[in-house]
Amino acid sequence: GLDKTGLMTKVAAFILKIGGTTEGRIIPIISATVGFISSFMQNVGAAALFLPVVARISARSGLPMSRLLMPMGFTAILGGTMTMVGSSPLILLNDLILTSNTALPAEQQMETWSLFSVTPIGVAMIVVGILYFVIAGRFVLPAVKTEGAEASTASKYFKETYGIDYSLHELKITIGSPLLGRNLMVLERAYKVRIVAICFGGKEPIFPNRETELAVGQTLGIVADPASVKAFTEAAKSSATTRLSTLKDLFDSSKSGIAEVVIPPGSSLIGKSATDIWMRKTYGLSVMAIHRGGETFREGAGVRDIPFQAGDTLVCHTLWDSLARLEKNNDFIVVTTEYPHEESRPHKLGFALLFFSIALFMVLFTDLRLSVALLTGAIGMILSGVLSIDEAYEAVSWKTVFLLASLIPLGFAVESTGTAKWIADQTLIIMDGSPIWVIQLAIAVLATFFTLVMSNVGATVLLVPLAVNIAIGAGANPAVFALTVALATSNSFLIPTHQVNALIMGPGGYRVADFMRAGGIMTVLFLTVLMIMLNIIF
Repeated sequence: GLDKTGLMTKVAAFILKIGGTTEGRIIPIISATVGFISSFMQNVGAAALFLPVVARISARSGLPMSRLLMPMGFTAILGGTMTMVGSSPLILLNDLILTSNTALPAEQQMETWSLFSVTPIGVAMIVVGILYFVIAGRFVLPAVKTEGAEASTASKYFKETYGIDYSLHELKITIGSPLLGRNLMVLERAYKVRIVAICFGGKEPIFPNRETELAVGQTLGIVADPASVKAFTEAAKSSATTRLSTLKDLFDSSKSGIAEVVIPPGSSLIGKSATDIWMRKTYGLSVMAIHRGGETFREGAGVRDIPFQAGDTLVCHTLWDSLARLEKNNDFIVVTTEYPHEESRPHKLGFALLFFSIALFMVLFTDLRLSVALLTGAIGMILSGVLSIDEAYEAVSWKTVFLLASLIPLGFAVESTGTAKWIADQTLIIMDGSPIWVIQLAIAVLATFFTLVMSNVGATVLLVPLAVNIAIGAGANPAVFALTVALATSNSFLIPTHQVNALIMGPGGYRVADFMRAGGIMTVLFLTVLMIMLNIIF
């Protein structure tokens, strides 16, 4: 819902503005932000909130989502170690300590932890997690090109079918350019280019009409073949680049692209040319080629002056919003159907923020489960028209639903059959007589293992009483051992069983092997930082 109103696009734009388009700067900004948010709300909620932000950043920066989603997801989990309300095990821990106190003598009673008792540990975790991905990300993160691959396939199709080898370029008009004051129609015909957008003075880009004249400071968006672009830039005494910056948002593949439309029999446009009807101004279509009777007329063949005939296929550059409107126009048959049909609803931003605030309030200040609180916000957005019920269904990752549904009974079976308790008991028997830090490490490893196969809450409930008893027997601080369990249950990176990992698996195109490679090192780093910080502080 927040994405539909355009809010996530603005957040993504802000992050790109301060972070540029490099992994080394974007990853720390996203990760630190998500880690902070995750310290006060459930980590899966923080990850879900930033999923569309990362998608926007990926589209605009050209970085694959697989290079950004895993760092974001991992730091969302690490953020749960920042405060005592950051994760379910930490929320539950003080209650478990009070329960254990009822069975302990007065001199062994444990004190409960305050809200920020674990903050130094959480900060260290997030810093190490960010540094890990900044330094080693190039080696452990997969580069799964999803959207880029689709764009490449589309480009190949138009090249093979119509012989169009066009690409997007950006060019800035500078002082002294010989083309100053000349209008678009003259320039486009002379140099065989299409100037499909103009940005001036930092304002919103516009789709110009053919009478627009060039002026100093304008940034032109050009669609043409490389030879034509070269001739045009030489004439303008400027330089063109395919690394878009000013017009990057407008030319993003989620907003615009090349499409095919057909002129049907009975169209009122038959016998008229693109110039006659002001095609770009009237319909938002920049005609680059006409295919008729097995022959393709391209830029330079007077394509805009050719009268349309029934059955003509027009190859055009257009905004997807403009193409969506043409689907209801009887003068055209839209052939290109695989394009983003996203309808932005900025006028619903107030409702989206209201229901998000309500959901967030319920998460932070009530005892309602996270799923109920967020579902309440989602239902509010549906009822207020922020998104439709069909869009809500499409937004659900059903792969995640079935993955978690199969893991819940697995965890229940491990716990209810006594398997988990038996493993814990056997491990601790083996560690009997070892130094306190070794026993503490064994408990952390055990909690890490259990959280991979059962819920982190189940692992905490099972292991905290055992850890308390072992600490007392070994002469250690039972409260610190209990805290060790509650923190180690966030060490869930090795396989995608954690809700956050399951959430990002589909959009990031990850495989289990990807989590094992990146998560294996993260698991070891987590345990190392946990043991060092616990022993330094407590």
